[in-house]
Amino acid sequence: MALGQIGNFLAYTAAPAVLVTPLGALGIPFGSVLASYVLKEKLNFLGKLGCLLSCVGSIILIIHSPKSENITSRAEFEEKLSNPVFLGYLCFVLLMLTLLIFWLSPAYGKKNIMVYIGVCSLLGTFTVPCTKGIGLFAQDAFTKNPSSSNSTYLFLCLLAVLGCSILIQFRYINKALEDYDSCIFSAIYYVTFTTIVLVATAILFQEWTKVGAIDFLAMLCGFTTVSTGVILIQMFKEFNISFRELSKTPEKKE
Repeated sequence: MALGQIGNFLAYTAAPAVLVTPLGALGIPFGSVLASYVLKEKLNFLGKLGCLLSCVGSIILIIHSPKSENITSRAEFEEKLSNPVFLGYLCFVLLMLTLLIFWLSPAYGKKNIMVYIGVCSLLGTFTVPCTKGIGLFAQDAFTKNPSSSNSTYLFLCLLAVLGCSILIQFRYINKALEDYDSCIFSAIYYVTFTTIVLVATAILFQEWTKVGAIDFLAMLCGFTTVSTGVILIQMFKEFNISFRELSKTPEKKE
């Protein structure tokens, strides 16, 4: 798992976040296929169909994603962070998190799954940009350049924000898994988290500016296809459905 997280970190530093975030869903079909062979867990027809849809949607995302990186230097990242639109969006996210954590979560957390999912998904506004920023600042943070002290300060700030957001996410994910079915939570969480992260990265990195109308529609279709595959794998895994049963013709009653 540590190697997987390192690979995820390197992916955010090397490719647009609009591509890396939806592709995180590939862990679900691969995990399901491995579990069916290694742990002998049953993967029904809908689960296999979900694996296929997730892979097809991922291929569509890869083909139509932005072909160039919008931010490649520390100076560009600092400029994007000071964007008034992103700062306004950040204040809105902080306000929503305050309401969810201190008011809605104690009162409605055990009654509505979207409360916990909302907290975890909104924290993606911090985790993904911080991960990308750490990759950019790490190159200059420990050098002897005159600007290295400023880079080290920002590197440590991003690292602290990333650590806090991950810890809060883990706490509310555990709370959700205690009160709700893990299959339903995982499916809804993936769609909600990815959508919010794509909105945040679109505002901050403006990666959609290099995507044409056709590529945008294709990526939207790819994301919908991946989300459908994830829902089929997670929410219908307990159903005993096989292709043989589906192909059976019902007997006519006389």
